[in-house]
Formats: sequence, structure tokens, C-alpha cells
Amino acid sequence: MMLLPVILSGGSGTRLWPLSRTGYPKQFMDLGGRTLFGDTLQRALKLPDTGAPLVVCNESHRFMAASALQLRGVQAHILLEPVPRNTAPAIALAALAALDLHGEAADPLLLVLPSDHAISPQETFVAAVAEAARCAEQGRLVTFGVPPTRPETGFGYIRRGAAVPGGYTVAAFVEKPEMEQARRMLEQGDCYWNSGMFLFRASVYLRELDTYAPDIAEACRKAWTKRAADRDFLRVDAEAFAACPSDSIDYAVMEHTGQACVVPLEAEWNDLGSWNALYDSVPHDAEGNACTGDVMVQDARNCYLHGSHRLVAALGVDGLAVVETADAVLVADKRRAQDVKLLLQSLKAQKRPEAENHTRVLRPWGSYEVLAQGERFQVKRIIVGTGQVLSLQLHHHRAEHWVVVRGTARVTVGEKVMLLHEDQSTYIPLGTVHRLENPGKIPLEIVEIQSGVYLGEDDIVRLEDTYGRVQK
Repeated sequence: MMLLPVILSGGSGTRLWPLSRTGYPKQFMDLGGRTLFGDTLQRALKLPDTGAPLVVCNESHRFMAASALQLRGVQAHILLEPVPRNTAPAIALAALAALDLHGEAADPLLLVLPSDHAISPQETFVAAVAEAARCAEQGRLVTFGVPPTRPETGFGYIRRGAAVPGGYTVAAFVEKPEMEQARRMLEQGDCYWNSGMFLFRASVYLRELDTYAPDIAEACRKAWTKRAADRDFLRVDAEAFAACPSDSIDYAVMEHTGQACVVPLEAEWNDLGSWNALYDSVPHDAEGNACTGDVMVQDARNCYLHGSHRLVAALGVDGLAVVETADAVLVADKRRAQDVKLLLQSLKAQKRPEAENHTRVLRPWGSYEVLAQGERFQVKRIIVGTGQVLSLQLHHHRAEHWVVVRGTARVTVGEKVMLLHEDQSTYIPLGTVHRLENPGKIPLEIVEIQSGVYLGEDDIVRLEDTYGRVQK
């Protein structure tokens, strides 16, 4: 039996703003030396008989996923979604990849795991997967159900039916209920929270998708047929995939198929979809406060307090979520944690940059951080990893000054190539072709001073790029 973990990493985690943002989603957030993406990888790879994982991620997050895999020494296949189309198409791409990579005769089992869950203990997870495999080997599509511990309106539910080897048939899927219905289902004892995790053979999923969502199946096959390899990534055809309907696996397949099966996962589980959920998943002090970073508490209770860059002090408050980042502070009633996405929608409507990116922005070559900005100027701190190379580029609307703070820089300005060391600088006039490289053995750190009438990131014309970002 071959088991292939399928890690779904296409979400943006909007309800965990301001830590999670479109350009830096929650699965990659630093949670005290660990990430949810890394935890998911570790959980999957501890299972017996696993092959190289299939990671399905948003194209804009590809280098974060690749870096996380490299950090852990994990060999994986990274499938890029040109546009988000929900879970049914994402899993279809993984199923097509599995059959193409391993052959139709192997027909591996796919263990579909969202990249933002917390599950413990590992032994319980392993046992549930083993039971689910018994069902899946009989041609069933297995979903994992978590026994509810409270009435919950933020999760979907699964009502179990008759017992089968390894689990139960699915009697019904229940949408996120009102509180009274959630209480009744808790009392009945035959309902589970829908975890969003699945196990099935690749061919079985594609067969059921052909039956119940043929338009999705056809679009995904067309996109996969026209795929292309790009460094560590597999790119499906963007036009074909964009034409694919957007739908979840639950709506497209699971609610229609007669082969659905639920296996109980009697573990501590949390999908970490809100500040309330994150609060529940971490240790609390004697007053019920969960604190991360530089936090001071006086006469405060039942709060989630997170400081990233400066002291967060809480006095005489109860039931708040306070999250501080370099450019934004959220203060919210924890009971309203699900509504943070509404606040984020307003920020996006106003085209606020805080909705999309942190002040520190990750790039395939390293990162940059905005230190100061004003009319006609911007100052950035740029860190370039060892051996990394930025694109050969020019700007139509800005000039730049570079000052080396640490390391050695190889700089191209027009026809001139030079090495700059600490405390040395150069000037790039507006419209001049230039490039920055780190030939040294330590990270390169420079301060970049931009000046001009327009300083947006879209004023970059790439002529050559190691990372395939040149517009064709």
C-alpha cells in the first residue's frame, strides 16, 4: 500500500489578520519556532509507507512552500494553482499527478490534509489513518470526523450511518448549524465535526468527480495535460485551470457519492481558523490569558495577547484578542473572532497595503522590509540569501541608492559590474538596467533608498530572472 500525503496550502487565513495576510498566509506564520505547514508535513511523514508528498499551493506562495520543504529536507512535488479554485480542483490535480508519477497500476491512496490544522496526539492520528485505509482500499471516499466537545456554529458536521469495516457510512452532511441545532447534534452523539481531511484512491476520486462534477474533471485534465515543469514546481495550464468551476470537495463530490465513509478521529483537533481557535490551542495562565511575545498583563482575563515588535500591555480587560504587528494592531472581542474577515474586506476595498503584505515581504531570494516612506521617497532593508540573485531589471519612475550594511554585494549598473563591501554604496539612476547578487557565504544586507514620483512594486521591468518571473 502506497500512501501519498496531499498537503493543501492554497488558503490565505483571512480571519487571522493581521498576522496572516494574502502575501503571507497563516500556514507559514512563525508560531514560536514552528509553522502549521511544517507541523502538517511532520505529521504526515511519520505515517508508515508514505511516498513523497504532493503540495498544492497558490503560485504566489510557491517559494514559501519550497523553502519550508527544503528547511526540513523533504522531497516533494509542488503543484501550482494559477488561480484559487477551492478544494475539489486542487485535489483533482493531486490525483492526476499521483497517477502520472506512480502509474495507474499503483493507484496510490491519497491522504488529503489542509496545512493549517493542529492535531494531537500523533498516535491517535496514525490509528485513525490506518482505519481509514481499510475503508479506502474497498473503494470508499473517507472523511475524518472529530467528536464534538461543544456546540459549535463555525464547523460543518457529518452524521454517521451504518457501521462498515474501519468506520461508518455517511448519513448526511450538515452545514454550519445554528446554536440550537448544534446543541441537539451534540446530545445525539452520532454527529462529528467535519475536519476537511480525506483518504481515498486517486482513481476513485477522479471517477466520482467525473460522475458528479464532470466540468471540474474535464478542466483539470486539460490543465494537467498542458503542464510544464519549472525548477521545483509543476505548472498546470493557466487558461485551462482558470476556466475550471470553483467548488469544494464536499459540495462537488462528498455530498453526492454513495461511497462516502466517515472515520472518527478522537484527538485534539483544531483548524485554527480564528483567534478564538488559536487561543484554545495554546497554554493559558492562571487567569485564562494566552500570551505570545513581549506582553504585560495586569488584572486581565481570558485574553489572547500577541506582541510581535513592541510591548503589549493589557489592564482590566476580559475576553479580548489583541494582536500587534509592525504596521497594524487588532483589538477585538474574542466572541467576534469570525468577523475579522469582514474587517479585512473593508481594508481591501480601501486598497490598504496592510491587507496584503507585512512590512517584511518574503521573496525567493530573501526578503525586504519597509523602514520609512513619505512623499517621493522610501527606505527598505533588503536581505539577500547566500548565493541568491535578484532579477536583471529597471524602473521607469524611481532611482535607487544602495548601501551595504553586511556581507558582499555583486552589483550590475548598466555595463558596469562591481563588488561592494560593508559601508560602500552605489547609485542606480532612473531607467538604468541593474542587478544585485550575493556571492558571499553570509546573508547580504543592504539599505535601499528609493526616490521618484512612483515607488510601487509594479514599477519593476524584469529582463532576466532566475526564478521565472519575467513576463512573456
